[in-house]
Amino acid sequence: MTDGLIAVSGASGGVGRRVARRLAHRGLPQRLIARDPSRLEAPPAAEVCTISGYHARTEVRRALDGVSTLFLIPATESPGRTSDQRATVEAAAEAGVRHIVYLSFLGASPESTFTFARDHWATEQDVRRTASAFTFLRMNTYLDFVPKLAGPDGLITGPAGDGRLSAVLRDDLADVAAAVLASAGDHAGKTYDVTGGQAFTLAEAAAEMSHASGRRITFRNQTPQEAYQTRSGSGAPSWEVEGWVSSYTAIAAGELAAVSDVVPRLAGHPPVTLAGYVTANPDSLAHVRRNGQRG
Repeated sequence: MTDGLIAVSGASGGVGRRVARRLAHRGLPQRLIARDPSRLEAPPAAEVCTISGYHARTEVRRALDGVSTLFLIPATESPGRTSDQRATVEAAAEAGVRHIVYLSFLGASPESTFTFARDHWATEQDVRRTASAFTFLRMNTYLDFVPKLAGPDGLITGPAGDGRLSAVLRDDLADVAAAVLASAGDHAGKTYDVTGGQAFTLAEAAAEMSHASGRRITFRNQTPQEAYQTRSGSGAPSWEVEGWVSSYTAIAAGELAAVSDVVPRLAGHPPVTLAGYVTANPDSLAHVRRNGQRG
């Protein structure tokens, strides 16, 4: 079992809240770190610390005083994300944190098609350079995000082609993270690809969701140029649009298709499937109009 206090950064987010609940269930001491404590769902025994952001090195160092293991959940995408996370990694070393478990992304490398995955690779290198011990959890896209790819008209569009995606449910990811944090020393120096149990095309995903929900959902492939054109009108900055489009081209390139056994091996149960998730959570597609319905 992990010896000492576990800190969960980004603890008010979807993954952080799930991991905190699981650590509390295991009876492990934890400190939750967030920018807005009002958004936390802190277990009664958990400590709470507030920071203004990962860039605030002095605040982060104070928040990590006495912490043995840090679960570092990435900051929201931004041009300065890697430098902000570097400040937190260095602050952790100054505070005496012995082990960093970093939530990275599948296939993270400087050549990743998905531009945000390059940020994760950069942070992995900072952790390797700075931390006494580390573990990387390289997650795939959230399975519970896949229904949100469909618009109100039931159409999924993007340059994914026939590429496959082994998306993983956030609950399954949190189970893996909690298991690793509970015995961090057993996982030192290891990198785990955390995926779902099957890889599907977006056309197959659309068919599965249609069958499970009774709503008409289809996938229409785009060229990268079409994808940039349809998304550039959103008002989002160019780096963000590039991230959106490259998440699809990474699927087309086969970079998000790997299927691992990490969820059953570390969490002790099979991963939830897309059909299983949509069936159990019909509201996940409530934003899609029913057949024949006009918006």
